[in-house]
Amino acid sequence: MDVRAKKLWYLENFNILKALSKKEMMKLNEQTRMRNCHKNEIIYLPYEKSNTIYFLKEGKVKISSVSENGKEMIHAILGQGEIFGELAIADPSERKQIAEVTVNALVCSIDAKAFSEFMKNNSKLNLSITKIIGFRLRKIQARLESLWFKSAPERICSFIKDLTDELGINVGDEKVVNLNLTHQQIANLTATTRQTVTSTLNDLEKREIILYDRKKILIKKYKEL
Repeated sequence: MDVRAKKLWYLENFNILKALSKKEMMKLNEQTRMRNCHKNEIIYLPYEKSNTIYFLKEGKVKISSVSENGKEMIHAILGQGEIFGELAIADPSERKQIAEVTVNALVCSIDAKAFSEFMKNNSKLNLSITKIIGFRLRKIQARLESLWFKSAPERICSFIKDLTDELGINVGDEKVVNLNLTHQQIANLTATTRQTVTSTLNDLEKREIILYDRKKILIKKYKEL
């Protein structure tokens, strides 16, 4: 399979792009660029011009920001089949976050203005992207509310529960989330500390609610999270 055919195959397997006709898909394929990105490679930084949309074909990408005192907050860890940099559609000024590859990735990119034309001419695609933006804004709001109203252990439990709802796979009466996360990454995702994450996970394991290792989380008692 040549590069153009391979790129088209990947695009056709993106759920949000299934609204496009074959002709539109071919046109999109012509306007996208595909590249291999290595672990720890930075795709974009804050204050860079926000003019590109990205489709993640393989691997994982971390979306984060860093405070003035150097503390990292992870907003999301994205996997295969997800879109990022989508706010370039609504706000083409500057990036506010960092996009960094955490597992070797294959990424397609397209100019935001060009993608906006596809959205303008296809109401289903427009609705899909609008839903994604709305969903991510709601997650940000939920995280802010969590910071205000929940204790650190409660935030960690809520995070595991949300992961289970989004990515959990049924294994008999239990669920498993296959996601490679360190204690520090969970801390950065929940605005807690690594020590708090470690003690909370140890407590959940002691109570036989979960089993955790860096590659996966087995949720044994979902209702007790």
